[in-house]
Amino acid sequence: MAFDGTWKVDRSENYEKFMEALGVGMMKRKLGAHDNLKITIQQNGEKFNVKEVSNFRNIEIEFTLGVNFDYSLADGTELSGAWTLEGNKLVAAFTRKDNGKVLKATREIVGDELIQTYVYEGVESKRFFKRA
Repeated sequence: MAFDGTWKVDRSENYEKFMEALGVGMMKRKLGAHDNLKITIQQNGEKFNVKEVSNFRNIEIEFTLGVNFDYSLADGTELSGAWTLEGNKLVAAFTRKDNGKVLKATREIVGDELIQTYVYEGVESKRFFKRA
């Protein structure tokens, strides 16, 4: 599938502001901006396996489109939500367990890049990944 492969972060837009909106402290924001994130995505029908490897953690997530699951961000923020497929985009809405606010995310392939877009409390950030 189009998302399959290993993707390494190339650049980010407004990522520190996004982390600030989430409530991530300054030191973690500075470190997070240089996390060298690498994502490996494998899709089998509606099931996805995603491995995230960075300077701070290595995790593996399995999910099925449209089925809620729990996820925690690198700073420990706990979320619950689901990914769906809308056209050629993966779209998610995750609700924070601590305050009930919603983090929206999309993943799409544009040209030779995987673009992840996050929106939280009106702050939008994009991370651009190249095939590794």
